[in-house]
Amino acid sequence: MRNLLLSLLSILLMLPCSAQTSSDSLAVKSNFKAGELIMPLSLIAAGTLGFVEPIRNSRYEVRDYLNEWRGDHRTEVDDYLQYVPLASIYGLSLLGAEAKHNYVDRTLELATSYLALGAIVNGIKYTVREPRPDGSSNNSFPSGHTATTFMGAELVRIEYGEEHPWLAVGAYTIATTVGVLRVYNERHWFTDVFAGAGVGILSARIGYWLLPYTKRMMHRLTGCEIFVSPTASSTGAALNTVIRF
Repeated sequence: MRNLLLSLLSILLMLPCSAQTSSDSLAVKSNFKAGELIMPLSLIAAGTLGFVEPIRNSRYEVRDYLNEWRGDHRTEVDDYLQYVPLASIYGLSLLGAEAKHNYVDRTLELATSYLALGAIVNGIKYTVREPRPDGSSNNSFPSGHTATTFMGAELVRIEYGEEHPWLAVGAYTIATTVGVLRVYNERHWFTDVFAGAGVGILSARIGYWLLPYTKRMMHRLTGCEIFVSPTASSTGAALNTVIRF
């Protein structure tokens, strides 16, 4: 997925345009709202409580209870389910739902979010080095799977939530399921999942907040505005591209 996003951006940046956009199209209006930090930072803070007694002990109790109840059964569904909200950022448009931004803007938004997520998750994982519940490695905190799927769910909410709130509910339901399965499969402590959810939501909002700036960067590099609109029908599929000078 990361390589795909980088490839999409590379293709967009290589599209030639000779004329500059108008000054109005380069104007930047920030999307940032301080209140939108409350939920993700609260979830991350809740996740850090896993390093404090008695919450730390409760993690072992939850793990031991699940081991006794679950036995040797595991599932790999979460490895694939984590990407469903990400795919929905594009796929829902093909099903007729109207997104807030066009395909190019969504790609910029998603790529920026993914870069932010990778930096935050990996930076914390390899600094904290928390052992996983199953003892397989020391990179448990925060949950990367959970961060990925909640990032996708939040982007779905941003793009479709105003017009189709049930789509946001569905995306967040899938994200929550992934988080539960990470604990069920003994891959993460429940506090890792809280932190991962917070990081994912924060990363999505960073992508959205920075979108005006990444769009301006795109304009300056290409000299134009690019709009891509895939369509699908029973007879086939097409990729419509419009370049506005």
